[in-house]
Amino acid sequence: MGLKLELLLFVILFVSSCELRICSGDGKLRFGKNGEFKILQVADMHFADGKKTPCQDVLPEQMKACSDLNTTAFIRRMIRAEKPDFIVFTGDNIYGSDATNPAASMNAAFAPAISSKIPWAAVLGNHDQESTLLNREGVMKYITGMNHTVSKLNPTRFHTIDGYGNYNLEVHGSEGSRFVNKSVLNLYFLDSGDYSTVPDIPGYGWIKPSQQYWFQQTSAKLQKAYKAKPVPQKNPAPGLAYFHIPLPEYANFDSSNFTGVRQEGISSASINSGFFTTLVEAGDVKAVFTGHDHLNDFCGELTGIHLCYAGGFGYHAYGLAGWSRRTRVVVASLEKTPKGGWGAVKSIKTWKRLDDRHLTTIDSQVIWKKGSSVPEKMQLGVLKSMGKVAYI
Repeated sequence: MGLKLELLLFVILFVSSCELRICSGDGKLRFGKNGEFKILQVADMHFADGKKTPCQDVLPEQMKACSDLNTTAFIRRMIRAEKPDFIVFTGDNIYGSDATNPAASMNAAFAPAISSKIPWAAVLGNHDQESTLLNREGVMKYITGMNHTVSKLNPTRFHTIDGYGNYNLEVHGSEGSRFVNKSVLNLYFLDSGDYSTVPDIPGYGWIKPSQQYWFQQTSAKLQKAYKAKPVPQKNPAPGLAYFHIPLPEYANFDSSNFTGVRQEGISSASINSGFFTTLVEAGDVKAVFTGHDHLNDFCGELTGIHLCYAGGFGYHAYGLAGWSRRTRVVVASLEKTPKGGWGAVKSIKTWKRLDDRHLTTIDSQVIWKKGSSVPEKMQLGVLKSMGKVAYI
């Protein structure tokens, strides 16, 4: 496809879907006139130096012509195919140790999202800051200054919080509905860290108490607003959480109770900081989406919360030759009111798309329906059966 034709397709895409996104001028994420809000998750791009960077773990016949540009092409194909309202990059966006210039690598990695003018957000993984030119804070600061991103460095009201890239976003109801000024879907983004800084605890990082406190305060505030006038609601608006490193609870699944595949171990922190319990106690988050383990793409439910991988996206990241790179799509749908307008969120579903000839759709599943919450007593019972949780 020629460059001019590709750019033309992106312009058409933007104009045709403008009314579905934050093009009304109020600067808010909101559901479109079709009653949906679609999120594209991109995990583990591992972008480095573009055409100069070779692929990993592809078939021999693919190796010669394969580079970071295959990752770029995959994102562009997905944007054209799914027309998402929002894009989330869940860490290891660049592979810092192989990036000659991390700023240039980020410019190239996020270019498809920027050129599409679709709002996008990012969190950090464990490899983003591994260049010698930008530390972890510097990488996140650079991201927040890029075009069309709604990423934030950290919450302004919390001056002491671990990590960089802890923030929340509100998705308001459809224009013309009773929920136009109310957040009906809440998105939480957290920095799951890179590596442990505690000498006696090896391995990867984890979500710290300061971050959990911020989440608890933010969730409580959002729930209070949702249950208040106008249009007071009985239950909290559903929430989705995005970060890089999976929680230890991901290890509770096997092939009998998830959708997708598990082809490698769960590379979570070696300790359990209790964040899953914090999520259960808050009561609004219905699903968690991570990356990090490229060969896992499963999604399973534990005490009312789905824990989901996206599967490896990037071509300069380890994978499995012959096993297609992939991405996860999530769609939240609004309910119809008796008068034919749009109401609160009715359901949330997800599926994955493969980077093959047909962008094959696999593993479609409903991960939440209004009125389907697990009773609190049952949640506590399951948590007790999992054993005591250690807080760090």
